[in-house]
Amino acid sequence: MDKIVYPAVFRPDECVGGYTVDFPDLLGCVTEGDTLHEALYMASDALGLYLYTLKADKKPFPPATDPADIETHGRDFTTLIEWDEEAYLRRTDNRSVKKTLTIPAWMDTLAREHNINFSQLLQNAIRRECGMEA
Repeated sequence: MDKIVYPAVFRPDECVGGYTVDFPDLLGCVTEGDTLHEALYMASDALGLYLYTLKADKKPFPPATDPADIETHGRDFTTLIEWDEEAYLRRTDNRSVKKTLTIPAWMDTLAREHNINFSQLLQNAIRRECGMEA
């Protein structure tokens, strides 16, 4: 799963308060927040949605500009926002997906005798195989 960072430009709104946030490398990826904390959260969410959509459409991620090369004015500032695909999907896509599996009958009998939850067992095994914490 991907982990990537992009620079975001935060622009304080002197009149109404809050911040507008845009990603110079991601055309149309813009969000806002009433507080800095909310703007950071919204930036992370906007980046996640944008990159998830690119990945789903099998489009490449644009290269990220070095934050030092981004010109800002006044109280504007640039910071890096990280997208951790695994964390994003855990937060936004917890729907259940039905899978069919095949095991020998004797193993099914043994598992039922031990009250094994097949779904939980499979999830734990996938996490272990992929090097993920439970």
